[in-house]
Formats: sequence, structure tokens, C-alpha cells
Amino acid sequence: MVSVGIIGGAGYTAGELLRILAGHPQAAVAFVHSTSNAGKAVSAVHRDLLGEIDLRFTDQPTDVDALFLCLGHGLSAGFLQNNGVDRRTKIIDLGNDFRVSPTSCGDRRFAYGLPEAFREQIRAANSVANPGCFATAIQLALLPLAQRRLLRREVHVTAITGSTGAGRSLSETGHFSYRSSNMAIYKPFTHQHLGEIGKTLRAVQGDGVSEISLIPVRGCFARGIFATLYTECDLSGEEARSLYGEFYKPHPFTLVSEEEISLKEVVNTNKCFLHVQKIGSKLLITSAIDNLVKGASGQAVQNMNLMFGLDESAGLKLKPAGF
Repeated sequence: MVSVGIIGGAGYTAGELLRILAGHPQAAVAFVHSTSNAGKAVSAVHRDLLGEIDLRFTDQPTDVDALFLCLGHGLSAGFLQNNGVDRRTKIIDLGNDFRVSPTSCGDRRFAYGLPEAFREQIRAANSVANPGCFATAIQLALLPLAQRRLLRREVHVTAITGSTGAGRSLSETGHFSYRSSNMAIYKPFTHQHLGEIGKTLRAVQGDGVSEISLIPVRGCFARGIFATLYTECDLSGEEARSLYGEFYKPHPFTLVSEEEISLKEVVNTNKCFLHVQKIGSKLLITSAIDNLVKGASGQAVQNMNLMFGLDESAGLKLKPAGF
């Protein structure tokens, strides 16, 4: 069994991580760290875990095999610098500290945790930077084109995210009264995930990667990301579908659908559904993920499985809500 610790245990990604690990056949949660909730039952904060996780929050981490950092963005590096973590402990960071630059902390160097692009590097790593949720949905939509060096023209992206993508802390745009029956764009063309997207695509394609123009949208639902991307492309529709199908054949969680996809088909799962079609001279790619699972905690567990030589799908055979 892999012993697991979670730092920053009160947030959405930690809660989702606990739900997944509760059913993992080869991992056991040793502690859940939270300075503000120390001594409180984990199920008092994550109410649906009553009867599933019989632990209390602690502010005293112990040595474990795998440590998940579920802290706010920018806080992971400080935690590692201020707390001695055994060199043998494998780390998966769900924040953005090590996704682009810097990619190291002390003697730890972080591999980028997108298995569909860097599976072998993840297997060999002792520290992994888990990708962002928008970055996951968009990169999975573009990797096959990058591998064939076809990202030469501007890619236009509109991606709608659920309210859980904003985290558990209260904010004006996270309130029910704002989100309900409402939509709004934010950070057009400047979203922080563009840096890691560009870095990955350059690593796969080499130079000459086209501009990615991203319009993020706040959606009036709780979880999931639904992204539509289009670019000028010389491939026929049949060639594009064949390219995507072959590229993702070795990967258990990214699936190319012959039919048009919808968001609910992937919510509560670690899957990414893709649909590819050619309309005129443009290739249209639709990508759907659960932002808390494939976009965060599920992918983190997938990375843990790879790092410890486990079945990549262990603990991740999750059921979507069909209706």
C-alpha cells in the first residue's frame, strides 16, 4: 500500500482527492493537513465523506510515500522550503508553482504531469507538477496536431468552466447569486494557463507553434470544462479523426468520440472526451473534462499511479452522471 498525505486538506481539490483515494485499492490516506481545521473531523468539512474517511485534520505532517500539495497557487514552494520533506517521498503538486518556471525546489525537479504527453518522464520522477484544468482540456485537444507539427496557424479557444474552478474561498464572482443563470468572460487572452500550454506544445512540436487565443468563460454550473477550439488545417475530416484515434489509443482516459459530446458525459470521471470535425477549411475540436477530476485530483492520482508503478487506472474507474 502507498501511504498518502494531503497538505491543504480543506479545499475542493483535496476533497475530491479524498473521495478518489477512499476507493483506491493500493493507497491509504495517513493524514490530512490543515492548520485552520486541526483537530476537526475531515467529514465535518467534506460532509459527503461521513462513513468514508475516519480521520481528523492535523497540523503535524508525518513521513509518507506520496505527498499531495493542495495549497493555493504560489504556496507550494514556500511549504517545501519551510518543512522538511523526506527525499524518498514522492510529491504531486496541484498548484501552479512548478508548471512553467521555476521547475525545481532545492534538489527536487518537477516533471510536468500530463500523462498523454510525458508518461515516461512521470514514471521516472519523484516530483510532479499537476497541470491546470484549462491547460489539460486544451492541451489534450491539440497534442495530436502538435505531434504532426500542424499547429502553424492561430488556434481560437472558448472554454467554459464551472464555479468550483474558482476554489472554495468566497469571492464576488463565486457566489450563487452571481453564477446562477449567468455567464461572463474573464482574463481574455491572458489566462495563466497559457504559459504551460505553450511550453508543452513547443516540447511536442518544436518551434513554430501558433498563437493560442483563449477566451475563458465563467459558467452557471458547478463543475466541468467544455472547450471548443478551431484552426485552419489542411487535413481532411477523416484524416483528423484517424490521427486523433491513433494518438490516444494507448491512453485509457482520453477518448475520441464519433458523435458530438456534452459536458455531463465526463463529470465525476477522469475522462477527457474529444470530438473532431472538419467544416470548410477549419478543424473544430471539442474537449470536455471534469475540472476537479481529470483537471485536478483525478489526474494527480493518475500521476501517483505512474510514479509508483501501479495500474494507471487504479482507483479511477469512476461513474459519470448520465442524466
